[in-house]
This record gives sequence, C-alpha cells and structure tokens, in this order.
Amino acid sequence: MSSQHDPLVLGQPYGSASQSGANTNTNNSTNAIAHVETPSQQSQQPQPSAVPTDTENASTPTRPPLPHLRTAPQATRSTPSLTPDTESSTATLAGHGANPSGIPLAAGGLHGQPLPGSHMTEKQEGHLEKDHQAAGTSGKTGPEIAALAKAELGLNEKDVGDFSQGRNESSDKLGALPIPDVDPSRKVERTASGTHITGHARDASGQETVRGFGMVPVTRQQSLPPAVSPFGGVAPTGPDAEMGLRAVRSHEEEEEREAEMQKTGPDPWSVRFEPGEKINPKNWGVAYRWYLTGVAGLLVLNSTFASSSPSGIVSDMEKEFGFSQEVAVLTISLFVAGYCVGPLLWGPLSESYGRRPLFIGTFLVYTGFQVGCALSKNTASILVFRFLGGTFAAAPLTNSGALIADIWDGDHRGQAMSLFSLAPFAGPSIGPIVAGFIQVSGTDWRWVFWILTIFAGVCLVIIIFTVPETYAPMILVTKAKRLRKETGEERWYAPLEKADTRWKARLSDILLKPFIMLALEPMLLSVTLYMSFVYGVVYLLFEAYPFVFIENHGFNTGEEGLAFLGFFSGGALMVIFYLAIIEPRYQRHAAKMAPAPPKPEKRLELCVISGWCLVVAMFWFGWTSYPSIHWISPVLAGGLIGMGVLGMFVSLFNYIIDVYLWAAASALAGATVARSACGAAFPLFATQMYAKLGTQWASSLLGFLALLMAPIPIVLMKFGPKLRMRSKYSPNKMMQ
Repeated sequence: MSSQHDPLVLGQPYGSASQSGANTNTNNSTNAIAHVETPSQQSQQPQPSAVPTDTENASTPTRPPLPHLRTAPQATRSTPSLTPDTESSTATLAGHGANPSGIPLAAGGLHGQPLPGSHMTEKQEGHLEKDHQAAGTSGKTGPEIAALAKAELGLNEKDVGDFSQGRNESSDKLGALPIPDVDPSRKVERTASGTHITGHARDASGQETVRGFGMVPVTRQQSLPPAVSPFGGVAPTGPDAEMGLRAVRSHEEEEEREAEMQKTGPDPWSVRFEPGEKINPKNWGVAYRWYLTGVAGLLVLNSTFASSSPSGIVSDMEKEFGFSQEVAVLTISLFVAGYCVGPLLWGPLSESYGRRPLFIGTFLVYTGFQVGCALSKNTASILVFRFLGGTFAAAPLTNSGALIADIWDGDHRGQAMSLFSLAPFAGPSIGPIVAGFIQVSGTDWRWVFWILTIFAGVCLVIIIFTVPETYAPMILVTKAKRLRKETGEERWYAPLEKADTRWKARLSDILLKPFIMLALEPMLLSVTLYMSFVYGVVYLLFEAYPFVFIENHGFNTGEEGLAFLGFFSGGALMVIFYLAIIEPRYQRHAAKMAPAPPKPEKRLELCVISGWCLVVAMFWFGWTSYPSIHWISPVLAGGLIGMGVLGMFVSLFNYIIDVYLWAAASALAGATVARSACGAAFPLFATQMYAKLGTQWASSLLGFLALLMAPIPIVLMKFGPKLRMRSKYSPNKMMQ
C-alpha cells in the first residue's frame, strides 16, 4: 500500500544534523514543501524531487493546500562557510544581501511574521547574526509547526491522508504530538483572550451556527479590540500594536483588514516591534511607566481644575463686568462644553500624528487662552476664551487615557486606568478651594487665571522634557525612517505611512457613527442617559454648595471650597473599594467562566451599588442642610455622592467596552459628547432651582431622578444578553 503525502509535514531545516540520517525519499518530499520559493528563485534554482519515490505510484494529497496561514521556515546553513547560492537573500538591517527580485525569501511564517534565521549577516568571527526585524518561533522544527497547525485548525490524520508507512525520525516525532480528532461538523473558535473552544458548525436545519459569545474564527489571529480611555481616546492592542496598525473602530473594519492580510500575505518590508525591543512602550521600565501614568493624571487634573475654578470668584467677576449670575455661570458651562470636541477631534488626530505633538500643540494654545482670560477686558472676551480653553483642554482629557493604554498591557491597564479615573473628579474638587481662598484673601480675581497659566506652563515643560511619543504606529514610523537612512533601502516602511488617507470614511466613523449608535442601541442610550445625569450632578454641585454652606451655615468662599474635600475623599474610597473588592471578584468570575469569556453584565454590579449610594446621598445632602444640623453631615453626604459618581462612572465605562469591543471607541465618543453637554447645561438652571425650591426639595428632586434611573443596571443585567443578540454593533452574541 502506498503512503500518502502529508501536506503539513514540513521536515527538518536544510543542513540540520538530524537530516543526514533521515530517509532520503521522505526528505525529498518534506524539503519540497519546506522550501517556499519566489517565482524568480524558481527560475534560477533547479527543482528538487518533490514526490516520494519508494513506489512509482505515489498518490497526491487528498486535501488542497491550506490557505496562507503558515509557511515553512526558510533556513540557512548553520556553518559560517555559506556560499552565495545558499545564503539568504533577505534584506537585512545592514543593508546587504538584498534579493535582486526585490522579494525577500522569508516572507512566510506564523501569520505572516518574519521567520527566525532568515535575516542573517555574517560577522568576521564566523558567527551568524539574526536580523532584528525577524520574530521568533521558539526554535520549533518543521514537523512541530505542522503539529501546531493541525491542532489549531482541527485536522486529523484522515484529513491529510494515511501516512503511517515510511515515517522517518521527524514524522515519528510528529506522531507523538497530540492532534485533536475533530469532527468536520464542528468548528473551532477563540475568545478575545485566545482560548480555543469547539462547537457545532451547523444547527439542526443546516444553517451555520451563530458565532459564540465574544468569539472569532481560530484562523483570524491578527486584531484584538482596541483599548479605549474614559473620554474616548483609542490605542491599538495585541498584534495590532506590535505591527504598528491603527486601531479599528468597528468589527467590520477588523474583518476587512484581516481578509486583506490573508489575501495579500505578509510584507517583509513593513517594520514592526521585535520581541523585547526597548522602543516598544510596553517594554519600558515599570517605574517609568507609572511616572507617565502620574503625568497623564496630572494633565487631566489640570484640565478639570480649570473647569471649576471660576466658581469661587463669581461675585468678583459680576462686579468687574457687570453681568448677571447666569452669565457668570457660563464661564463654567462654556468650558465644559468645549470637552465635547475631545473624542471627535483630538483623539482621531492623535491616531494620525501621534500623542506627543498633540500634547505639546494643544497645551501651548491652552496656556495662551488662560493668559487671555487673565487679561480679559469685557464679557465677550472672557466667555470666548473660556470656551476655546475648554476646547483645547479636551485634548489631554481625551489623549491622556490613550497614553495609558499605549504603555500598559491588558494585565495592568485596568489598575492604571482605575487610578487615572480619579483625576477627572479630583480637579473639580480642587478648583473651588483655590478660587475661594483667593477671593477671601482679597487678591485680585485675575490671579485665578494666572495660577491656571502657571499650572499649564509647568505641565507643558514636563511634557516637552519627560514625555516621549507613546503611540506605537508613530514610533514605528521613526524606526522605518531610521532603517531607510542606515541601510539605504527605501522599501522599509511603517504601516501608518501607508495608512488609508481617505478621510471620508474616517469622518463618517468619527463624526456620524457615535450618534447613529446612540440612536439605535437601547443599551448605549440608557447607559449614556444615566452617565450624563450623574456628570451633570457633579457640575451642579458648584451652584448647590454655596446655598448649603454659605447661606445656611455661614461659610466664606474658602471654607465652602474645603467642603468639596468630602466629595473627593468619597471618590478616593471608591477607587480603593474597586481595586480591593470589585476587580478581584470580577477576575474570579472570569476564571470561573473560562474558557468562555466573562459576561459584560458582571460589570454592572458596582453600578447597582453606586446607583443606590447616589439616591441615598442626594436625600441625605438635602435634608441635613438645615442650619440647625452640623455642617459635617452634608459634607459626609457629599462624600457618598463622590462614591456613587465614581463607582458608576468606572462600572458603566467598563460595561460599554465589554459590550461593544471594536465599536467601543465610537460608543464612548457619543457618550462623552452627551455627558459633557449635560455637564455644561446643569449649572445653568441650578441656581434658580435651589432658590425656588430650597436646598431640601431641590436636592430631593435630584434624588427622585436618581431613584428613577437606579433600576437601569438591574434591567440590563437581566435583559442585556437578549439585547446584545439583537445589536448590530455588539459582536457578543449568545452561545447556542
């Protein structure tokens, strides 16, 4: 009986020690598969004997060749005496050894990655140096790679023919490896974390089954959902970041990208990060990355501190410009309204030009607008400068979270982002304190804006001298320029340099898709409504606190600003509670659900707790605001408000990301715009509401609204899976 040829057995590398003792007929077959040649090489080199000849009637493979997922590793002789005929012609970093045809030999590999040993230069000592542009395959030989391919694709020996006869040493080694016997009626998928799960390929009616919860086909290994910051900043993750690809904004875009990759194959002239390469932000020192995390929080603190600072000098500005209380409140509202442009303008620009240029440029202009506010001579000028200042302050608000996503991997990004999320709520608490004591001390109100100018200038200096570029695609652009300069080879390039520059499609994803999703997705609409209300309450407190602490308890503006420390302390306690209790609980749930992914609804548990904290806190704050009740009670109630606000913010932020994955950037962009709009609108009616209703009933009205919205996370926990099944933008489908 003639043995059939196994199309997956790749054989030993050419020139290896084990090859000399291998069966000659079988090695001819395996080497024919292992040596993948370009058309120009096929015309220059003699064709090897590609058919086993132990019998004259050797059969052909029963399966067509696999798609371009893996190819055999290109190998060179392990001795220094390489001849020009056998030396690899792949372009190296040294700039020599280029193939005249312009196509490097080692174009294949694990999902298009360059192969080890294929980019080599000969040193004077007789040793071979691996090209740093090549990735590694952990020293696996051809048969081992074939076994991995079979295990991943679910092939058994029946699929590739009977090769039990005439095995040599390599094929005996292959047979010893576990190869799953998967029924063709079943399919293999993987979760976002890479776990493989086998399921039915078709249902009882013969239709293809729905893709599993958070699953993608096992052959699609390139893209992972991007990392998204609380205010809409986006960063590529996983292989996308390693290859310098821009983060996708939809599942369809991700599928289109990977289909194009499988169609065209790898491009060996496209630079990427080497394993362990120091220029990769995720390989920087831990202490330095925590320093950059602290700087990112400082930039956000600067932005949000500026948003609330005028609350302590309202009376002085009214005397200076002669405008009303409502116009004075506009100095806060217009600044917060400028936050709306963050995810729509500054985030996408940083994805094309990098984080560092955006940080430097926007902070420089932002600092100038603070000078403009300090020198304003009329109402129009200070209102215009405040709005433009908020517009440019939205850049650090958006891109600081993206910077954190650039430098941390998935295992530590959650901790860093949780600590970072405290900064957007710490700033509004500090602003009234600084402005209040400036007003009490009799200092000119313009010093508030001079302090903001100094703070912004210090941050600008820190950015210029200590914050490098962290955006992986832009770092690889610099690497490609360096390679072109050092080697003289102009074909080296970074993917960002050849990225699609058709702005029409990108503008649609950036400007239109967030609001289309907001209109069509009930989950996103309900969550955004809840987050917007809570964010509006935060900025409404700047008008409510003077009624409670100045009018009822006789505080001055400085002491009234200190009352916001209760709000800040509550947020800090919630961060500790999240890191110590909630996040470990979620990780245990994820381990329990493995190999299936955790349910997004698990993220809503903290939102349920936070929602009821906010309900209790608003009634507590209102009905203990009487002058006869000690002032510490409403301060403590403010602390509970801070706990509810921050807990809800973190919970719903994580929920949106887990539900929409690739489309999470667009979902959070829409939510950020709506949230900022409410933050700008709520202070405009707060003064009238508290003046007409009184502190007790005005706070109770907010408490009743919070009570009305408290069931939202409970409803989503119950009906969320069904809503996700019907969602057009959520790739998380129910497992069937």
